[in-house]
Amino acid sequence: MKKIKLIEVRSELGAGTRGASMGIEALKVACLDKGSDYFKRFNSVSVPDLNYTLFDKDVFPNAHRIDSILTVQKNIVNAVEQTIGMGMFPLVLAGDHSNAHGTIAGVKAAYPDKTLGVIWIDAHADIHSPYTSPSGNVHGMPLAMALNIDNLERQINDPAQETVFFWNSLKKLGYEGPKLKPEHLVYIVVRDTEEPEDYLMEKHGIKNFTYKEFAQKGAQKVAEETLERLRDCDILYVSFDVDSLDSKFSKGTGTPVEVGLTVEEAQELNFALLQDPRVVCYEMTEINPTLDTENTMAENAFEILETATTAILHRELKSTTIH
Repeated sequence: MKKIKLIEVRSELGAGTRGASMGIEALKVACLDKGSDYFKRFNSVSVPDLNYTLFDKDVFPNAHRIDSILTVQKNIVNAVEQTIGMGMFPLVLAGDHSNAHGTIAGVKAAYPDKTLGVIWIDAHADIHSPYTSPSGNVHGMPLAMALNIDNLERQINDPAQETVFFWNSLKKLGYEGPKLKPEHLVYIVVRDTEEPEDYLMEKHGIKNFTYKEFAQKGAQKVAEETLERLRDCDILYVSFDVDSLDSKFSKGTGTPVEVGLTVEEAQELNFALLQDPRVVCYEMTEINPTLDTENTMAENAFEILETATTAILHRELKSTTIH
């Protein structure tokens, strides 16, 4: 049976608001409050985060701190690739969502010949590049890195040569060229996008299960349809941003958005998706306790994390009993 290994990534270099680096500690507080032994049950490794560079002047207006982000992501690639190489399941707990590209690159480095599918549960599409981002926050860019898309048709910025150098280096991490195809990306409850992102979603026909569709069909059906859409993929990666939750439940995150998942819906969705044996990695991200009261976000996220972990272990148990 595969053992789960926790990969803790405290980098918040890609976020526009400070505090996501404390998300993992907030989860641990939630775990203690619940009287759970979750963080004792699994081995964990901490990836060096470079958050100390936040005190330095940022010289990359179109992709803030992209130089340090490249170093962090190299470390994530190594941690994820090594974990998979040891026959373990990498469960990544991350600060901001830019880190997800390091995770994807690590998965692809471990499985270079496999077709990868990505399930992105998030309020945001995160498919900007330094050429299109209105904010320059790199947590809005991980999927553009993974897909190797600059989206020059919707260019609004003229990034400096140095920015472009680091951007191109990021796109090459772990695996030369695109790590997945646009048709192998499925969004769930994305609802806060900018025009350049809408353009790409339409151009490539990227499926987004809106919250309205989710509410009509229910978590189980959406999970089934998502997995069916990705039937041609050999391996899957699931990324869960806590701002996919409705802002009633997600004050403690950098960019909360109304009309999203309830905690129960998120639990049901994650459980259903992670039953699929093709899922080789799971990530939870963007918990920011500095924006929260009484650690509510982390308490909710911890419930979802426990459910997701149960699904991974349950499926491993099923496969061992089949064999």
